[in-house]
Amino acid sequence: MRSHLLNDTTADRYRRSVTEGVERVATKLATTDRPFTGVTVDDLAPRIDGIDLGKPLHDTTAALDELEEVYLRDAVYFHHPRYLAHLNCPVVIPAVLGEAVLSAVNSSLDTWDQSAGGTLIERKLIDWTNERIGFGPSADGVFTSGGSQSNLQALLLAREEAKADNLAELRVFASEVSHFSVKKSAKLLGLGADAVVSIPVDHDKRMQTVALARELERCKDEGLVPMAVVATAGTTDFGSIDPLHEVAELCARFGTWMHVDAAYGCGLLTSLKNRGRIDGIERADSVTVDYHKSFFQPVSSSALLVRDVATLRHATYHAEYLNPRRMVEERIPNQVDKSLQTTRRFDALKLWMTLRVMGADGIGELFDEVCDLAAEGWKLLAADPRFDVVVEPSLSTLVFRHIPAAVIDPAEIDRANLYARKALFASGDAVVAGTKVGGRHYLKFTLLNPETTVEDIAAVLDLIAGHAEQYLGEPLDRAS
Repeated sequence: MRSHLLNDTTADRYRRSVTEGVERVATKLATTDRPFTGVTVDDLAPRIDGIDLGKPLHDTTAALDELEEVYLRDAVYFHHPRYLAHLNCPVVIPAVLGEAVLSAVNSSLDTWDQSAGGTLIERKLIDWTNERIGFGPSADGVFTSGGSQSNLQALLLAREEAKADNLAELRVFASEVSHFSVKKSAKLLGLGADAVVSIPVDHDKRMQTVALARELERCKDEGLVPMAVVATAGTTDFGSIDPLHEVAELCARFGTWMHVDAAYGCGLLTSLKNRGRIDGIERADSVTVDYHKSFFQPVSSSALLVRDVATLRHATYHAEYLNPRRMVEERIPNQVDKSLQTTRRFDALKLWMTLRVMGADGIGELFDEVCDLAAEGWKLLAADPRFDVVVEPSLSTLVFRHIPAAVIDPAEIDRANLYARKALFASGDAVVAGTKVGGRHYLKFTLLNPETTVEDIAAVLDLIAGHAEQYLGEPLDRAS
C-alpha cells in the first residue's frame, strides 16, 4: 500500500495517474454538447449504492472507468454556455494548475511551519485585494471557505466591537434581498431571532437608505445597539448593488459597523470600465469577496478583508502546540491567528497563478463581458412580449418569467414557469435557476460565462416559452 503514497519513490506513478485523470476530464470537456444529461436521482442513486467500497479495484484505469459512469458522464458542467443557473463560473486554466499544485504539496495555511511561502503568498494577495478595495495600510484579512464563512466572521468582529453587555440588545440591518447567511450568522453568534432587521428595497432591488435611517433611529430610541449594517454589492437573486456611500454615511452617524457582502460583485474590483459601480466599498469596516464567483476561480477561493487589522484579534486564540504567544513576539506570521479555521487549504495559490499568468485586467475583461451580455439579454427580454423581466441588471443576473398571451390565474403562471424550469433541466439542454419575487415564481439567468452569446440566451428563452406553453395547453390538473 505504500506505493500509493506520494513521495520521491512514487513520482512517476503520480505523473501517470494524474495525467490519465486530466486526459479523461479534457476529453469530457471537449465532447460535452450540453450542460447536463438530465439524469435523475432515481437513475443515478442505484449505481452509486451498488458500489461496494469494501472491495477496492486496485487499478487507476478501472477506478476512472467507474468514475465516468457515476460522476463525469452526468456532472453539471458550468463551462457550457447554456449553463445559466447559479453563481457558478467556468474556471481559468492557470487557477486549475494552481489547484493541482496545492493539492499535491498539501500545505496547511494555519502556521508558518506548515506553509512558509504559502503564508506570504496569501498575505500578498490579501494586501493586493485591500489595495483594490481602497483600504489603507492598516488593513488585513484572511482567505475563507466562502461567502457564508466570511459573513459569519465579519459579524463576529462587529459583535465584539459593539461591546454590548446583553446580546439580546444587538441588531443587524440588511436588505430584504440580502444573503441568507446574514440571518444564519446571527443565529450562530447567539443573537435573538429578531436581531436581523430587514430593510425594504427600491424598484432596482437596492436597500432603501431612508428606511435604513428610520430603523437605525428607532433602534437607538428603544435602547438597542445597532451592531452592523450589511450592504450587498451583488445580491444573489438580482445582482443589485446597495447605495454604498449612503450606507456608509449612516453607519458613521450611528457608530455602526459597515460590512459589504461583495461575494458576487467583487469582480468589479478588476473591471476595466465598471469599477465605479461599487464606489463607497472603501468606506466599509469589512468586505466579503468570493474569487470563485466573479474571478473565475475553482471552489473554494474566498476572503474576508478588514479595514483595521486590530479587529481580527477577536478571532485569535493561542495553543501551545500550534501558535504560542511567543511567536507574536518573534514576528512569526501565523494565519491561524486571523482565521475561524485551523487546518486550511492553500486556496490563495489559484488566484496567485491567475494573476501571474493573466493579470488583473484579464479577469476584469472577462467579468465585463458577462455584464455586457446581461445588458443585451435584458434588452432582449424587455422587447419580448412572452416575458416579464424584473429589473435592469447591475451585474450579470436576469430575473424574468414567461407570461402567456391569454390572461389566466397568476398561480397557474407560477406553475407553468416551475414546469418549464423542471422540463428544461430534465432535457439537459440548458440549466436555469428560479426564485420568488413578490410571492410569485420567476426564473433566473446568472451569466458568468463569457462564451455564452445573445443567441444562446434567445435559444433558451424559446425553449422556456415552449415548455411553458406546452404545460398551459394541457389539462389544468397537470400542475398537481
